[in-house]
Amino acid sequence: MLEVKDLFVSYGQSEALHGISFEANKNETVAIMGRNGMGKTTLFKSLMGVLPTKSGEISVAGHSVVKDESYKRVAKGIAYVPQGRMIFPTLTVEENIQTGLENSKTKRIPEEIYALFPVLFDMRNRKGGNLSGGQQQQLAIARALVTDPKVLLLDEPTEGIQPSIIKDIAKALNEIRKLREITIVVSEQVLSFAMDVADRLFVIEGGRLVHETTRANTDADRIKAYLSV
Repeated sequence: MLEVKDLFVSYGQSEALHGISFEANKNETVAIMGRNGMGKTTLFKSLMGVLPTKSGEISVAGHSVVKDESYKRVAKGIAYVPQGRMIFPTLTVEENIQTGLENSKTKRIPEEIYALFPVLFDMRNRKGGNLSGGQQQQLAIARALVTDPKVLLLDEPTEGIQPSIIKDIAKALNEIRKLREITIVVSEQVLSFAMDVADRLFVIEGGRLVHETTRANTDADRIKAYLSV
C-alpha cells in the first residue's frame, strides 16, 4: 500500500535521509522508532510532501506521489497527523473535524468517528484549544480519518500524553485498522505503545533504517539501546 524506495532528503547542503527504503502493506501497522533528531519527522514530512525529495520513490497503492504537492497526496490517500497535533485552537471540535472533509462527497462527519472517540462527541461544541493534550491528539486523528485515507501517518502520537490516554489511542488505532483495513505508519519513542499497535518495527538512526523486526521477534532490550542516549 505504501512503498518507499531509496529516499534521499536534504536540508540545503546537508543530507538528512540517506536512502530510506521500506514497505507497509494494506491492513498493517508499521512503527518507525528512534531518538529525537534521527530523522523520523523528516521522513514523515517528506512522505507528506511538506519537504522536497532529493531522489527516490514514494508510491501509494501502486501510484507514485513523489512529485505531487501535499494536497494531491491527500487526494491519493495519504493522511498525516503531525507532531504537536496542530489542531485549530479557536475552532470547535466539530469544526476542526470538518476541515478534513474538503474532498468528501457528503461533507458529513461519519458516525464511526465519534464511535471511535466518544470524548469528541461529548465535546463537539467545545473549542479545540480547551481540550487536554490527549483529547487534542484524538481530534487530530479524527480529522485525518475523515479524508478516508489508504495510509495514515502519525508522527509521535504519544508525545506529552498521559499513560491512560496512550492506551486509549492504541486501542482506537487497532480498531480503526480493523474497521477500515488501512495502513498505519507511526513514528514513536515509546516501545510499549509501538508493541501495542505495530506488526513490524523499524529503527531509524542518523537518517538510515538500521534495524527491522516483527512484533513477535522483537528484542526489546536491543530497541531500548537504540532509543537511549
